[in-house]
Amino acid sequence: MISQDAQEPPTSSSSSGSFEVLDLLAAYDAVIPHWFYRNFQDIWFPFSNEDSRKLEEAFCSGRNPQNIVIPTCGGRYDVLLGKRKRQAIYWEEAESEVQRCTWFYKQEKDNQYVPYPEDFSQLLEDAYMLAVTRNEWKKKIESPFRDIIILHNPKRMVHYQPAGSPDDWGATPSEQGRPLTVKRGVDNISVNIPKGEPTQIDHLVFMVHGIGPASDLHFRSIVQCVNDFRFESLNLLHVHFKKAVEQKQIGRVEFLPVNWHSVLHASVDSDIQRITLPSISRLRHFTNETLLDLFFYNSPTYCQTIINTVCSEMNRIYCVFLERNPTFSGSVSVSGHSLGSLILFDLLTNQTDPSLSCNIKIKTSENENDLQDNKHTLLNVLRELDLTDFLSVFEQERMDIEALALCSDQDLKDLGIPLGPRKKILQRIKQERASKDTKNLTEVKENLQHREPTFTQVNMPTEVKYENFNVGIGQVSVIYPQLSFLPQIFFALGSPIGMFLTVRGLKRLDPQYQFPTCKRFFNIYHPFDPVAFRIEPLVFKDEPFEPMLIPHHKGRKRMHLELKEGLSRMGTDILGSFRTAWQTFTRPSFPSLPPPTAEAAAPSCAELPLNIEKEAEPEAELGDEQTSQAKDPSEINVGMLNGGQRFDYVLQEKPIESFNEYLFALQSHLCYWTSEDTSLLFLKEIYQMLGVDMDQPLP
Repeated sequence: MISQDAQEPPTSSSSSGSFEVLDLLAAYDAVIPHWFYRNFQDIWFPFSNEDSRKLEEAFCSGRNPQNIVIPTCGGRYDVLLGKRKRQAIYWEEAESEVQRCTWFYKQEKDNQYVPYPEDFSQLLEDAYMLAVTRNEWKKKIESPFRDIIILHNPKRMVHYQPAGSPDDWGATPSEQGRPLTVKRGVDNISVNIPKGEPTQIDHLVFMVHGIGPASDLHFRSIVQCVNDFRFESLNLLHVHFKKAVEQKQIGRVEFLPVNWHSVLHASVDSDIQRITLPSISRLRHFTNETLLDLFFYNSPTYCQTIINTVCSEMNRIYCVFLERNPTFSGSVSVSGHSLGSLILFDLLTNQTDPSLSCNIKIKTSENENDLQDNKHTLLNVLRELDLTDFLSVFEQERMDIEALALCSDQDLKDLGIPLGPRKKILQRIKQERASKDTKNLTEVKENLQHREPTFTQVNMPTEVKYENFNVGIGQVSVIYPQLSFLPQIFFALGSPIGMFLTVRGLKRLDPQYQFPTCKRFFNIYHPFDPVAFRIEPLVFKDEPFEPMLIPHHKGRKRMHLELKEGLSRMGTDILGSFRTAWQTFTRPSFPSLPPPTAEAAAPSCAELPLNIEKEAEPEAELGDEQTSQAKDPSEINVGMLNGGQRFDYVLQEKPIESFNEYLFALQSHLCYWTSEDTSLLFLKEIYQMLGVDMDQPLP
């Protein structure tokens, strides 16, 4: 028999309590983590949502984290999940710390949110879950640094820093001072999470820096400046190529920095420091780091170092890029800022014509006798060096004498060749190269000693001599290495190329000249840039003409430039009206005559001028002048350096810059890294070459 009490329904208080617990349990949602990394300035930056998702999936996969490597930031960095480290792939950079972040506090000095360590964040999350599920707040949690975090409610959580260090008895200091704000989850803090980059790469651009280790007024490195340029291009890509991006016709353009300054100064700084005066040390240090690079480039020894470093670095990065992007089928372009543009100009000038190298390869591959001769030559070399024991190793790798000449010490080491034989082979290769260079130089001298030097489209040698080429007048003797790719476009930013060519003695650039392996060229500069020079007047010298104006990235001309043009036109119209009125006022008046008859108006043959064409010349000249004034600036013949198109492009100065040109001169030389107009010109020319147009063409 069931008692009456047992049959009674539960009381309202117990029912409400159970519903309260269910509501509280339902109110708790696990925090969503986001991954961050800390840079060398001790600032935490979030990964993109896509990168953070990949890292979280790998973290929760259950695999051994020590063996997990996740490519992030467009493939430019790898995250070693077990070590919680982020390391650069294409350039040297100190490893940065990586962390899985869930709880944050705001710093007082810069109002930036800083994540708590992962283990302590888990303690805060556990305490928060208990507070929510049990509805027990005002919980105090002490951090390993003796800080106190108090959870008042879900909306108010604070962090108290101790006013002093704990005493000898280990007593915790009382909460003093202004509390810091504590936030749970990345959604509750003000942080700019970057957009993910498309995995498809349509084009690769190498960017070479100018003088000095810093590339802008904030003394940032080339890596940081290229990061800004890449960021601007991604934003513009989603604005001006939105239709192609949404239809996944295009992906993105990858920009990679090329650093040559550190390699150069690693070998010369100690020598320069010994001869540097102790006075005005900061100014002398700045001079040694920056301005001396110009003198180094005019030195035979260090110019060779700079050229070799730039070429080998681009070849190395290109090889690594292809290994990490095996499906890449796009093309490559190069860009140089300041002295970097001159380095690329000289390097591209001295590249080998690809059509000739292609023909040589075809002939070599089709002629089996030549291959057999190469084998005998390799055997003879090994016999001379008493290294015939290693012939089978080279035959197994299908190497001939030409392939052997391309081997480095590391390549021979990978083949299992001992140190002694490696040194013999490398020494023989060095001797062969020196002999070949001397022979080529002798042939060039014999061919050109009876010919007037001109800068035309010829197959230029790999060594430029003072007395041989117009392009090389005043230039040091340098053996130019070859790039492992064919650049499609060369972008020069704030470039002194025109000045250097003039100083070297170049009077005129042959209109038919173009780079042997690069068909497009753009000379981009700011109107107030003190380092930049034009190049088009070296080709077209008949009359002065303006450079091409780069359109504003928003599709219009800047307002102050439009106002200036309007005032100029207004002044011209007023002056013309005043001149007409003055001529009317000063012209003598004659009595009006009746109009002539038709017979009187028709001149006889005797009255016709003897040379009608000569009298018609003034009108023809006037017509030609009007035609030239109305001619499209883009149709001016400036040669084939840019495929027959214009290549001097000038940026539009900002309104504040027009008030004082001298004040913004230095800034204008370093403005290209954050210039949207420059980035858009890059994208426009690259994708136009790929057959993709912008959504709305700029004027």
